[in-house]
Amino acid sequence: MDTGTHIVMGIALGGLATIDPVLAQDSVTTQAVLVGTIIGSNAPDFDTILKLRNNAVYIRNHRGITHSIPAVILWPFLIAGVLGMIFPGADLLHVWLWTFLSVFLHVFVDIFNAYGTQALHPFKRKWVALGMINIFDPFIFFAHIFGFVLWFIGYDPGYTFLSIYGILIGYYIWRYFSKQHTIHMIKKEIPNAENVIVCPTMRWSQKHVAVMSEKEFHVVEVKGDELTVHDVYDRIPVPDDPIINAAKKDSNLAAFLSFSPVYRWEVEEFEDGYEVRFIDLRYRSKGHYPFVAVVRLDKGLRNLSSFTGWVYSEKTLKRKLELVTSN
Repeated sequence: MDTGTHIVMGIALGGLATIDPVLAQDSVTTQAVLVGTIIGSNAPDFDTILKLRNNAVYIRNHRGITHSIPAVILWPFLIAGVLGMIFPGADLLHVWLWTFLSVFLHVFVDIFNAYGTQALHPFKRKWVALGMINIFDPFIFFAHIFGFVLWFIGYDPGYTFLSIYGILIGYYIWRYFSKQHTIHMIKKEIPNAENVIVCPTMRWSQKHVAVMSEKEFHVVEVKGDELTVHDVYDRIPVPDDPIINAAKKDSNLAAFLSFSPVYRWEVEEFEDGYEVRFIDLRYRSKGHYPFVAVVRLDKGLRNLSSFTGWVYSEKTLKRKLELVTSN
């Protein structure tokens, strides 16, 4: 989920924690738990700092180790240990329990969007992305805001958020069946579909879908019960080719390939070299595919410049590649 949703979830879990009898009798522990749930709900995303280094490192590592099984266990111990020094006398067991819940829920809700996490790391490096919820879901976010309003006007925060999370569980179940309905529609339209990757939008009825069959990629938009096939591409395996192989040594392209499950590729030759481009098919927006990896090579297959990330125009992409070259 987005940072804003993780923040409101952390505050809400601090409110939910007031149903804990220990907190009802101990204001110091209550304060420590509230701070712990807010920090814990955002701790796995501390790896966002990697973006300051470059996109390749960020894409390859974001939602990786910090969202892994060991991290889910270690974050609460680290946070509770620090809070024990800040709030002397706090019941550290309960601080740890509620902090653990906040960290676990952060990773758990992240697997429901199309981006996903490496939640099974180190046992598996596979990205777990269920494609049921958009990274920012207005219903989830504003359900929390509604809970804060009730809390502010005097309703019991514990039972308020217990009720809201009961509703959200039902919401997730509904989104699961909505995704299954979408997959059913796709397979009815494209009977030879082998893999259907659903990317929800902020609108409940609208979804972007990338479909892989044996010989083709289909890029589909679903609105309610209406299905529109926007693009169809031949599914051509990446060849064992000197130009492609030289490009694949680039860190930006390597990061893209470690993350993207469905893409097409193209090579363009110029007078002074080549441009190799890999295009993620999941995120079509206004006729454009914004998530790409591009590598420029000279005639000797030496790397001139490269980029991976989100760009919404060829002009912007050209500027980014030229910036890399000038550096």
